[in-house]
Amino acid sequence: MASPNSTFTELVSTTFRNHKKEIADNVSNRNALLKRIMQKGNYEREDGGLTIVTPLDYAENSTYQRYSDWDTLNIGASDVISAAEYQWRQIALNVVSSGRELRINSGENRIIKLAKGKMKNAIRTFNNNFSEDIYSDGTASNQINGLQALVADAGTGTVGGINSSTFTFWQNTIFDLSTESVTISASTIENSAMLPLWLDLDRGPDDCPDLIVADNTYYQYFEASQVSIKRYVDADMANGGMVSLKYKNADVMYDGNSGIPAAHMYFLNTQYIGLTVHKDADLEVMEEQRPINQDGVVVPVVWMGNMWCSNRSQQGVIVA
Repeated sequence: MASPNSTFTELVSTTFRNHKKEIADNVSNRNALLKRIMQKGNYEREDGGLTIVTPLDYAENSTYQRYSDWDTLNIGASDVISAAEYQWRQIALNVVSSGRELRINSGENRIIKLAKGKMKNAIRTFNNNFSEDIYSDGTASNQINGLQALVADAGTGTVGGINSSTFTFWQNTIFDLSTESVTISASTIENSAMLPLWLDLDRGPDDCPDLIVADNTYYQYFEASQVSIKRYVDADMANGGMVSLKYKNADVMYDGNSGIPAAHMYFLNTQYIGLTVHKDADLEVMEEQRPINQDGVVVPVVWMGNMWCSNRSQQGVIVA
């Protein structure tokens, strides 16, 4: 009979490898932004590189011209900056069990229950922490760029190696309630806050916010403002356990349990937001490790990637 150590490791490794998509779905189903990124096909896998390089999409091609016959055509390069560079960030999660635990649970049924319990805890831990990272400001050590970094409250900051104070095209759009003298409530949120920000971001039906995520308070204000008719959509989101309202072309979703900061409502054009992960570290199970001076087994699970944005100006946020 295989040793408890080897049986435990095999169960953990097999579970992760066979259910990786299910694990990824569980993470996205609890986070509206991540779910939309995956629906857009912007969860990308790469095989290497010193950084994650994202081509920018912030301006029209300046070589467009009307001409006749032998007029000289404009072939000049117009972009000062053509790409943003995001650093690789790494996450490790270790499924561990002491030798005592393994020997106590050495029976077939017991070892299966032990492995399943450890796996559930590990997956839940990854779900909760990664969901918070997605909405973070990215300032914690080795943390991915969260939404608070990509769509900053001040609209500025250095993102993807580009200083938006120097290159103003790289600033995101903000609607500051205090500056605009708006007291937010159910009666003011739509016409006095959401509409002005939407008009700043709307470039037509194919280039406008498609996802609005809000904290508890702002979502409650918006839902209360829809007393005449509530439009709940869409089937894919609902099947994932999420219910959204509609504002113009965008889904409005409550994401208050995913780490979104209080008193915030983000207007996101998600064709410009994505998550890149290294193909060899997309929740990959590593070889088991055994400490040289401890009795137990460690099964590392690693992730490596970062969240990116290719057009900050088309992202907006309502802040207090």
